[in-house]
Amino acid sequence: MRRKPQTKLEPVVPAEILEQAKQAISADRLKKSTTTKCSVCGGETTVAAAEPLCWVCRRLKISAWRDIEQQMPAQE
Repeated sequence: MRRKPQTKLEPVVPAEILEQAKQAISADRLKKSTTTKCSVCGGETTVAAAEPLCWVCRRLKISAWRDIEQQMPAQE
C-alpha cells in the first residue's frame, strides 16, 4: 500500500490576524513582568497590591480572619 501524496493546505487563519495575535501575546508578556512573587506560595501577584500575596493566599487570609472573629464571642 502506498500513501497518497498530501496536498498543500491553505492556512485557516489569515496571516494578518495571526500577526495581530502574536503582537497581542507579546504585549501580555511584557505586562507580566510587572508582577512579583507571593510571599506565601510563590505565585504571581500584582505590584499594585498592598501586600505581596496572590489572590488565593489573600482569600485564605480573609477567611481565617472571619473564622477568628466568629470564635471570639463563643469563647467569652
